Amino acid sequence: MLSTLSITNYALIDSLVVGFDKGFTVITGETGAGKSILLGGLSLVLGKRADLSSLRVKNEKCIIEGLFKIDTYGLQQFFEENDLDYDINTVIRREILPSGKSRAFINDTPVTLDVLSRLGENLIDIHSQHQTIQLTENDFQLKLVDALAENQKRLAVYVKGLKTYRKAQKELEGLIEVQTTANKEQDYNSFLLTELEKAPLKEGIVEALEEEYEQLNNVELIMEQLSKGDQLFNDEQIGVLPLVTEMRQSLSKLVEFGSNYKELYQRVQSVLIELDDVNSELQRLQEGVEVNPDALKEVNGKLQLLYNLLKKHNVNEVSELISIKNELSNKLFETAHLDEKIALKTRELQDMESILEEQSVVLREKRNTVIPELQSKLKSDLTQLGMPNASFEISLSPTDTFTITGMDELLFLFTANRGGSYGELKKVASGGELSRIMLVIKAILAKYEKLPTIMFDEIDTGVSGEISNRMADIMKDMSADLQVFSITHLPQVASKGNHHFKVFKTEGAERTMTNMKKLTNDERVVELAHMLDGKDLSDSALAHAKQLLNPSLKV
Repeated sequence: MLSTLSITNYALIDSLVVGFDKGFTVITGETGAGKSILLGGLSLVLGKRADLSSLRVKNEKCIIEGLFKIDTYGLQQFFEENDLDYDINTVIRREILPSGKSRAFINDTPVTLDVLSRLGENLIDIHSQHQTIQLTENDFQLKLVDALAENQKRLAVYVKGLKTYRKAQKELEGLIEVQTTANKEQDYNSFLLTELEKAPLKEGIVEALEEEYEQLNNVELIMEQLSKGDQLFNDEQIGVLPLVTEMRQSLSKLVEFGSNYKELYQRVQSVLIELDDVNSELQRLQEGVEVNPDALKEVNGKLQLLYNLLKKHNVNEVSELISIKNELSNKLFETAHLDEKIALKTRELQDMESILEEQSVVLREKRNTVIPELQSKLKSDLTQLGMPNASFEISLSPTDTFTITGMDELLFLFTANRGGSYGELKKVASGGELSRIMLVIKAILAKYEKLPTIMFDEIDTGVSGEISNRMADIMKDMSADLQVFSITHLPQVASKGNHHFKVFKTEGAERTMTNMKKLTNDERVVELAHMLDGKDLSDSALAHAKQLLNPSLKV
């Protein structure tokens, strides 16, 4: 329910704050007074795109704010899905900046126009003559049939299953696409994997091979230097070991003369032990060094293979080649098992299709049950609205396609004349006829569904007398279950409202402004009298106005 509407700096509105109640609210005013401005501002709150020309004062921002009571609308999930704070008294604010940019907020949280528009669809249904095109759409017509058939829960289960089915369809398409691509690349990937598997891939292998290559490639130099080292260690005249051994023997004769001599002796002994160990390692290395051109060739081959693979795969480390090998292995494994996955997903889809088809049949049976009742109800209600010969031919045809409404195509044919040919609504019904049909349909829907606030914008255009009375009665009856607004030029409709607002212009010294006020009972009498008799207030017009407001009065 719309509780409050606040508009600042919009078109001819300087500042306007108005509160609304539940029930039937009528809005009147002379042509050009600004009723369309009010609707325009409300449309911005509901997600319509902004226009810089809407600013009254161009260098100030426009702010339009609506307070909605939403506790009965079941919108908690919408707020959760869009990460919004849920409040039963929800505030929607729209700002249009002088720069031309606009911003939208739901409970002070910035939102996109798409989110705002989707929420707005659940809050207010603004019905104008050009929007009767919705009446000619198959989905809307099916919504009416489903309301009478009480198919809402069944349809919700079907739609949930359909979403899962479509998701599975996309997954299957993705698997088939992957398989097609994988099949094209399989031979090449297999070749690459084999090539990598033959290479000695392990951490640090390049550095180890490079070291081994340098040793094999410089074996003669190594042998020469190791031999020279052995000679320097063991030569009888100048060898390191004989000299240090001799030094140790000399110092051994001094150890008894003091701790300082003993310490020196021990240090030389330690040096000798270390030198002896170095000599043993040197001899071991010398024995292991040999000229081996075959080993050199093998090491060089491994290095060149690794160098080529690094260059081929455009990487710098063997660890990266290992990762590539693992990825190729996984990809080939997945390719080998794609047929199995595709077969499994196909069977899953077939099971889902069977369930959806069964649910569609149930929906169709329930729809066919209520179609005669709907045809009768529409004919009866339209007769009261001055269309006594209006009738409908409504039928269902099964389709092979899953749609959001099931597997039915609804044929909704109409004729306004007795004996006339039936045709599609959009082709055979006039604008005035569509408006009356829409009113009747909205009234039927209101009894079966929790509809949002409805605002009828001059739906009574082109009718008068008893028909306008009946249209007003229908809207008033609807307001027992939901908040209903009617913008009208007819006193018969205006008199039926629980609340009556007037839109009017005031002329200032420099500018014209649009305002809106709630009328008292006396003010309503005057307003209705003006609507009946123009600017001049005659006694008969006032009396007639009083009788409209209180039919029990005698004139």
